[in-house]
Amino acid sequence: MKRVFVYGGIAVGAVVALIIVAVIFVFSSLDGIVQTAVEKFGTEIVGAKVSLADVEISATSGKGILRGLKVGNPEPFKTDSAFSLGEVSVTIDPATITSGTIVIKEIVVSLPEIIYELGSGGSNIDAIQKNVENYLGSSDESGSTQEATATADDDGEGTKLIIENLIIRGGKIKVSATLLKGKTLDASLPDIHLKDIGKDEGGASPGDIIESRVSYSLS
Repeated sequence: MKRVFVYGGIAVGAVVALIIVAVIFVFSSLDGIVQTAVEKFGTEIVGAKVSLADVEISATSGKGILRGLKVGNPEPFKTDSAFSLGEVSVTIDPATITSGTIVIKEIVVSLPEIIYELGSGGSNIDAIQKNVENYLGSSDESGSTQEATATADDDGEGTKLIIENLIIRGGKIKVSATLLKGKTLDASLPDIHLKDIGKDEGGASPGDIIESRVSYSLS
């Protein structure tokens, strides 16, 4: 199976899933508590503290900017954070916000920093991605949640997404391990541009995007 979000050999499906969830909250919140919603629900979704420095939204134009989105680490990892995103700009087709399939015309992630920490039980990225998958009901060891999700999708329930352009640029990765005691080895990441995520399927659920069960084009 082809994985969609593999960035310099490190899966970043959890980052994209968090961005997508944040986008949904940003453009569906009309009560002025977007930042609080992103931090509260983001923390619940990834199982680690999520903070957001600033948000600018124009619901009528479908454009928004999220600055300083930071995802901490679940226990027992020691590095300061798992992800930090300098700026995320999003453009959504406003006509689709209240529809069953939201069309995200563009997501541009600038200056992301990924800290990949390897512990005895796996990596922090794996732990966060598993938390996101479990929250969205896309994976379950018994298969029951996955089957329920598939049934819901067949019935047309749940919000689906089409991402026309996903651009990640200026990224860095820091690699750490238990023996490094919080210290990191740093490297730059190549820019990436994915197109038409979920388009062939007529829209994909966040769970499908995380599990890479969608098609895309790579520029």
